[in-house]
Amino acid sequence: MPAWAERRASLGMGGPSGRAMPGAPRRKPHHCRQFPPAGKRLPRPRARPLHSRRVIHPSALIHPEARVDPTAEIGPYAVLDAGVEVGPGCRVGPHVYLTGRTVLGPRNVLHAGCVLGDAPQDLKHGGGPTRVVVGEGNVFREHVTVHRATRPGGETVIGSFNYLMQHAHVGHDCRVGDHVTLAGGALLAGHVVVEDRAVLSGNVLVHQFVRVGTLALMQGGAGISKDLAPYTVAAGPNGIAGLNTVGLRRAGVTAAVRLELRRLYHEVFLSGRSPRAAAAAAGAKSPEGRRFLDFIRASMRGVVTARMMRGRGAAAGES
Repeated sequence: MPAWAERRASLGMGGPSGRAMPGAPRRKPHHCRQFPPAGKRLPRPRARPLHSRRVIHPSALIHPEARVDPTAEIGPYAVLDAGVEVGPGCRVGPHVYLTGRTVLGPRNVLHAGCVLGDAPQDLKHGGGPTRVVVGEGNVFREHVTVHRATRPGGETVIGSFNYLMQHAHVGHDCRVGDHVTLAGGALLAGHVVVEDRAVLSGNVLVHQFVRVGTLALMQGGAGISKDLAPYTVAAGPNGIAGLNTVGLRRAGVTAAVRLELRRLYHEVFLSGRSPRAAAAAAGAKSPEGRRFLDFIRASMRGVVTARMMRGRGAAAGES
């Protein structure tokens, strides 16, 4: 008998001719199967408990005192030290190292080789308990490093919905807002503040204690040792080349507000006065304009100033 016929016979489906084989188990015909009485439904299958969704690779090393949410996924060879907290829906990729008092909010994704919470690269660090606090919905691509704070009780804070590309570094005591993009190789020294929706392109350098304003843009390879005003574009070493007009449009800033920001840019950076004095004398009606002026007035390091660059409208705020 052919193999298919034997399989058919073992299932009670008959031999090659379609007739049941002697001694083969017989299935009930369709009309004999049991159905629920009229007006009643079969009980729905019980939902699997939430903790059954957890996926932890056998090669992962998780300290007994680490707190991992039942819905988190931990990849192969990941290491989680004591004091680490991983929130719901997080995905920790292979060879990720989480140490110190690192707290991950929900739905963060860490790709291969990320290191969060390691000791700060600061000679003043005495080994006290410090933290890294991460919001929700962030993406850390390959080999991103985030160092914890220096002094006891301090925090390095990463907001929510940020995208940190490969080999980006966030130094100790930094504060990164929401919807920030750090491209590959972007380096933030200690105590840097990056406000919401800023974009730092590849291989940029940000000096310690510098602030990067809302919706500011740093071109690739730029380096700054002074504060970068909101809505401006950093180019080269310590120079700005106009307003981030494209970013403003994408953020839904109206044409009237963009026109006001352009006027303020001219008054502050192209009037020949110091930016602080010009900002003190200027006024704005929109919230964006007031944020622009308040940022410059509050700067302790001074702000990056406009550079007279060749090309159409570079210093006139038409970036």
